[in-house]
Amino acid sequence: MNGPNNAVVLITGGGSGLGRALVERFLNEGASVAVLESSAARAATLRADFGKEVEAIVGDVTLYADNARAVERTVARFGRLDTFIANAGIFDFFQSLPQYEGDELAAAFDELFAVNVKGGLLGARAALAELVKARGSIIFTISNAGFYPGGGGPIYTASKHALVGVVKQLAHELAPKVRVNGVAPGGMKTNLSGLSATGTRAQSLADVEELEPMLREVTPLQIAPKPADYCGPYVLLASATDAGPITGAIINTDGGLGVRGIMNIRGGDAL
Repeated sequence: MNGPNNAVVLITGGGSGLGRALVERFLNEGASVAVLESSAARAATLRADFGKEVEAIVGDVTLYADNARAVERTVARFGRLDTFIANAGIFDFFQSLPQYEGDELAAAFDELFAVNVKGGLLGARAALAELVKARGSIIFTISNAGFYPGGGGPIYTASKHALVGVVKQLAHELAPKVRVNGVAPGGMKTNLSGLSATGTRAQSLADVEELEPMLREVTPLQIAPKPADYCGPYVLLASATDAGPITGAIINTDGGLGVRGIMNIRGGDAL
């Protein structure tokens, strides 16, 4: 793919939050967009809002057959696939290790890793043949929790650290025909949901009180970005014209958490 213009992009979890923002951004860049979305209602909303511009497929990222069907529908509709974005995810709502009973911990781990890690791997495998044809790319949505503690509980943090390794390994394995990169956003108010195993499936990050003030407090840039603010790096990494030499890289878009330091977490006040 030479650039987002006329490119074909498949996004998992594209019906809400960051995924929905990515749909809108890639459409604005001139791309054709397909979405694998678990919610039939959100898929219907995509069709209502964007019409024939978006191919919305209802399915489960944890099932290889659904990932393969999404790729097939994408190619049938648009003729090829240039970029696969593994974006679907769920959250553990900061539940700490002592808060789990043993059986609950095992169930929560299996549920979260199935979506956050296995789902991305299954999607990448399903898309691989088409991406090889297109000399395309894979982009994983990671998180500040892929690099630092405190962005979730141990299960979510472990899943995002795992994806850092997945990006590096797949970039190694799939070169030179497919580039593999990641974007690691900071926090944002979305409807990222919880786990059935812990009774938080109906909750979302949008329900967390004082989330945006907390984000402004802990980031050196003192910002609480919206989902749309995180989309630019995905467009960059999808473009062989602008990111041709880039593979195995992860762009951190977390407001500067990695340079926060241990003193004066507000930072910048002296300026």
